[in-house]
Amino acid sequence: MTDSTRDPRLVVEVLSEALPYIQRFSGKTVVVKYGGNAMTEDTLINSFARDIVLMKEVGINPVVVHGGGPQIGSLLEKLNIESRFVDGMRVTDSRTMDVVEMVLGGLVNKGIVNLINQCGGKAIGLTGKDGAQIRARKLQVKHQSPEMTAPEILDIGHVGEVESISTDLIEMLAAQHFIPVIAPIGVDEAGNSYNINADLVAGKLAEALSAEKLMLLTNVAGLMDADGEVLTGLSTAQVDSLIADGTIHGGMLPKISCALDAVKGGVSSAHIVDGRVPHSTLLEIFTNAGVGTLITNTSPATSA
Repeated sequence: MTDSTRDPRLVVEVLSEALPYIQRFSGKTVVVKYGGNAMTEDTLINSFARDIVLMKEVGINPVVVHGGGPQIGSLLEKLNIESRFVDGMRVTDSRTMDVVEMVLGGLVNKGIVNLINQCGGKAIGLTGKDGAQIRARKLQVKHQSPEMTAPEILDIGHVGEVESISTDLIEMLAAQHFIPVIAPIGVDEAGNSYNINADLVAGKLAEALSAEKLMLLTNVAGLMDADGEVLTGLSTAQVDSLIADGTIHGGMLPKISCALDAVKGGVSSAHIVDGRVPHSTLLEIFTNAGVGTLITNTSPATSA
């Protein structure tokens, strides 16, 4: 449907539905982890950038944390550097870390910044090394096979976890109407760089900022129950039960655990959002239906 044929009454209805959400979340911080299909398909890329700008224009303070695994893999292949994974994590030696920094801190980060700026926003790109925002430590990976009596510690190189986060720089930029776009690269006290899972960085950053919402864009419709139906609203207690009974497992478990930890750490709500849907972030924030799974400490019936 083109602009000339769109029923103006539908536009008014949409704006009217969004009004109470705009009023409720104006002045609040929303941390958005950007990745998956939303980061690789042109239509979704453009809708995401417009969503972020619109959020800022109505008074919400979005902070974007992005991934870039496929882009890293593509450049490593071009450079004839082998990609190896342990438990889904990329083994990152010094050469690979150089590529990670080039891709995440350069190509991907500045591409997102440019898109947001082209849509009328004021984005600025950072890594966790800027202002020593993300203090990292080396991730200890334990591996145990059935025949082993004790787990072994695997060295997967420059892969880290968050030790602490400083929010001073992000808060200063947001106050000056900038939109921070952050690559998940941290630094330790010795100055060594570490590649950190973007979901984990987004969750810890949301906690540090006392964010209203954490939104994790993914390539599925949300958290599914045993019958394949999307669970649209869950309390932290319900999520704990779903993890305990095995409903949440496999690749979804780390993402849900990240969202769960953020809510338990003080974030008002976390959302697993279907990034394959155009304007998914706006649909989740400003409409009654949403397009994903909501996790909150309060009754889902009273949350948005």
